This record gives sequence, structure tokens and C-alpha cells, in this order.
Amino acid sequence: MPGESLCIFGEVLYDVFPDGQQVLGGAPFNVAWHAQAFGLSPHFISRVGSDAAGDRVIAAMHNWGMHLDGVQQDPVHPTGQVRISLTADNEPVYDIVPDRAYDFIDAAALPPAGGCQRLYHGSLALRNEVSRHALDALKRQGSGATFVDVNLRAPWWDRDAVVADLAGVRWIKLNTHELGLLVPEAVGTEEAIELFMQRYAPELLIVTLGDAGALAVTGAGERFSAEPDRQHSVMDTVGAGDAFASVVLLGVTRRWPLSLIMQRAQSFASAIVGMRGATVSDMAFYQPFLDNWEL
Repeated sequence: MPGESLCIFGEVLYDVFPDGQQVLGGAPFNVAWHAQAFGLSPHFISRVGSDAAGDRVIAAMHNWGMHLDGVQQDPVHPTGQVRISLTADNEPVYDIVPDRAYDFIDAAALPPAGGCQRLYHGSLALRNEVSRHALDALKRQGSGATFVDVNLRAPWWDRDAVVADLAGVRWIKLNTHELGLLVPEAVGTEEAIELFMQRYAPELLIVTLGDAGALAVTGAGERFSAEPDRQHSVMDTVGAGDAFASVVLLGVTRRWPLSLIMQRAQSFASAIVGMRGATVSDMAFYQPFLDNWEL
């Protein structure tokens, strides 16, 4: 793994839509996919089944130019799957199938240590002790600054595990619902942000606000907001937060000002909601962003 600067840990799966269409997904995988398109060449660490779906994941990653040495294959547990239904206003409802390969990421099969200047992971993979142990092992290898994207999907999260994982984290992203779950005593979003910052003291907290955009709060008390691009029609909002996170990682790596990071992250997330699912396999989709951002 020499030379890698960004490690992304967690689930990869197929999002299965009501019409039967299957789209590659999983929050960390979505972020890794976009990060690859933006030139960050991330090292994605996960586990797939020794099945046809797992073969398709590996083939898609290979075709996208992604590193494969962090993807384990499981002879017992199948590749991850989430069954998605959509509400009348296109909001996704997730049925996250349990005991899938990404729940059993093996600490003993992690790539060699070194090269992780930044580590990104979500919280869903923490639902299983095996993958949680692998993440702890990765951290002990000396990974650098950590970005946690909180993803609390009932009943697949444990408060103690999530709270412990947030200790000492440099960057955190969550939505208003998740903020309320982690700071239940707060009255309103503003008080919840204040208490969250006091409790966890991240360098940067990003709170996504749905159709109201997103808010960034720094440890120094600065605030930056971004509003969605209303020009894009909404097909579904699956993966919008992951799209946002991928550009935050890009901006941090490229040392963009936080105001610019927020603007560009929201712009990209607004484009993703116009597509079916969380990943896009056509580089032409990314090209305007690459051109406008001079990447």
C-alpha cells in the first residue's frame, strides 16, 4: 500500500430498487468511487462474497481503475445488499440485509500498514464485532487523520460503539436526524450542534440539512453554509450525502477554503440526486466538475 494517502473502510453492496434495478452502493464505497473519479486514488478496504455479485463488484472496481488489494472475498457470507423503497417524495427507505460479507472484514487480511495519511469510514460496518475489530486494527496501524460519516440505520447501530468511535475524530459528518439521536437532550438543531461540539470537539462538523443544504461548523467557531442547486430534478436522494463527503475529502486534500468546499460539495450532491442510485459509471458525468475545478 505504499504511496496511498487515503484509506476508505466499510461496506460495499448492491442497492436494489423496486423495479429490480441494482446499483453499486454502500456509503464508503460510494465515497471511494467518486474519489477515484476525482483523482484521489483511494485504497478501499471491504469484503465481498465469493459469489456473482462479488465478482461484479471487483470487475467494476477494476474497470474504474480502483485498487483491489483491500477487497477481501468471503467464502461463507454473501455480498452486501440493501433493498430500497421510495416514498411519494422520492425519499429512500432502506432494508439493510444483515450478516453480509462486509460485516466480516478480517483484521488478519488487512493490507500491510503504512500510507494512510487520511482514513474515512462510516458507522454501519461497526454493527458487527468482526468488522469493528478490523477497523480498530487499521487504526492501530497508525492511520492519520480520521473522517467519520455517521450513518445510523435502525436497528443496525449501537450507541456505545458509535460514541466510542467518535472520540478524537478530526472531521465528522451527519444529518439532523442523526445529530438528534446522538444528542437527544438538545432542543433544536442549534443547541444540538453546540452540545455535540462540546462533547466531541471535532475540528470540523458538517450537518446535512436535506433540501435546505448543509452547514459546516469549525472548532474555532466559524460557520459556512451551502444551498442545493435547484436546477437539478430529483430522481432519488440515495447517496447524496456520500457524494457530498467525497468532495469534502477532495477539498481537504487539495486545501481548498472551507467555503469553497461546501459550495462544491453541495453542487456535486445536487447533481447526484438527478441520477438513479449513488454511483455513476460514466466519466462524462464527472467531466464538468473536473474542468470547472481544474483537477
